[in-house]
Amino acid sequence: MFAVLKKNTSLLILAALLAACQQKKEYNADLLVKNALVYTVDSNFTTANAFVVTNGKIAAVGKLDTLEKKYLAKEVIDAGGNPVYPGFIDAHTHFYEYGMTLQEVNLTGTQSWNEIIDSTIVFSKRNTEGWIIGHGWDQNDWKEKQYPDKAKLDSLFPVRPVLLSRIDGHAAIANQAALNIAGIKPGQTINGGQIETIKGKLTGILVDNAVQLVEHKIPEPTEAMVDQAFVDAQRNCFAVGLTTVDDCGLPYTMVNTIAQLQHKGSLKMRMYVMLSDNPASFEYLFKRGAFKTPRLNVRAFKVYADGALGSRGACLLQPYSDRKDWKGFLRSKPEHFQEIADKLASKGFQMCTHAIGDSANRLMLKIYASALKGKNDRRWRIEHAQIVAPEDVKLFGENSIIPSVQPTHATSDMYWAGQRLGATRLKTAYAYKTLLKQNGWLPLGTDFPVENINPIYTFYAATERKDLKGFPANGFQKENALNRIEALRGMTIWAAKANFEEKEKGSIEPGKYADFVILDKDIMKVKGNALPNVKVLKTYINGEKVYEKK
Repeated sequence: MFAVLKKNTSLLILAALLAACQQKKEYNADLLVKNALVYTVDSNFTTANAFVVTNGKIAAVGKLDTLEKKYLAKEVIDAGGNPVYPGFIDAHTHFYEYGMTLQEVNLTGTQSWNEIIDSTIVFSKRNTEGWIIGHGWDQNDWKEKQYPDKAKLDSLFPVRPVLLSRIDGHAAIANQAALNIAGIKPGQTINGGQIETIKGKLTGILVDNAVQLVEHKIPEPTEAMVDQAFVDAQRNCFAVGLTTVDDCGLPYTMVNTIAQLQHKGSLKMRMYVMLSDNPASFEYLFKRGAFKTPRLNVRAFKVYADGALGSRGACLLQPYSDRKDWKGFLRSKPEHFQEIADKLASKGFQMCTHAIGDSANRLMLKIYASALKGKNDRRWRIEHAQIVAPEDVKLFGENSIIPSVQPTHATSDMYWAGQRLGATRLKTAYAYKTLLKQNGWLPLGTDFPVENINPIYTFYAATERKDLKGFPANGFQKENALNRIEALRGMTIWAAKANFEEKEKGSIEPGKYADFVILDKDIMKVKGNALPNVKVLKTYINGEKVYEKK
């Protein structure tokens, strides 16, 4: 009897030990993704069918049967044969600004000034107090492609101030109430901008630096509005597979706001923040030094060399083809840019400069070259690099300057860019393949809210060079299209590299953050015309699901 009890007790102990071992084994991984076509985007562009996540990072990548022998995960995701990619990175956005536009009059896609007026009236009835702010109109989309004037706004809103910004943010129309608050008078001039006056009267049209005269009079948003802007922007970006965004040109005061939201867990998006070009921002970062957490990286400054092509603020070497007396303008004097470049080079920070026109690009490339002095790993960026004189392209490679480009700009501008530039200049504009060859890599972005936030549209525009309707049939200047591997790298590992983050994100490799996206179709294989219809099924950051398609 005693022997039987002893034997049973031994068996119970053995079973308990086995159960404990089994339980311990269950906790050696948090997540297993299987039955997937995993595009790792590693140096060899290898694929796999499974990977393992532990503590928010990729633990192993490879064949399912091999991984299952070593790992038993708490959670298993069966991808059902769908493709998985590293989380998409947008190398040029205005993330916070986009979030704020979701609280304003949405004028994107409006086809006439009358439609804008109607939208503004509807908004004003729902929001009865304070300034009326709107964003997204583009006169190039209208039948009459001229700037409007403020007369209708003045009659509808004689007291309430109104400011409606163009799609690129480089021009706006203000009513008289807003102009009065800003103290703007007919005939007034400003460096780096325009205040349109016709026959001695203000039209309400403001370009580049002139817009800021009014913007600076708009009351600061409340803390609740700011927090909501980040949360709203994040929600929409997760739905299109974005896991990191570069926010270009924020005030230094926003760094603490972002850090607090991320610490609370309400803002999970990873952000690479470029501070704006002003003395307070420089003083802040020079005194504090680069700021880095797992979700926030602040080490760069955003500078504006010129304006936009659509509003004729881009600074050209020769006059605009559709305005023979006009070359655009620089936003600041050349000495200002040189001073910043020398300062940032000496202190080790990254310089990222908006340059669209060939004159602005030439100036900044030469200033960069004087500060960088040849090959380097500073990763200074020219944002947009849309129109570059052929003889200046070599300066990118000679000085390791990174062209940071937005493929949907090409397909948005192609309808009218030739009118601004003429055939000769247009032929070498939006030349992404040519720019890629300079350093062997280039980051891709959207510049949203100027363009749609969807990185699949970026991929489509980069590879097919067509709009969402499939125009033009043979692609816009297709010789400068990227291939699909280049495009995917541009919105993953190369975008991470532009942020000095290629060792922690941008590919699905052991040791990197488990940021990944599952799509319903394979963008590396579907027909080109099917690309815009590809949808995100799930988005993960740190192995945590942050979006799932309903």
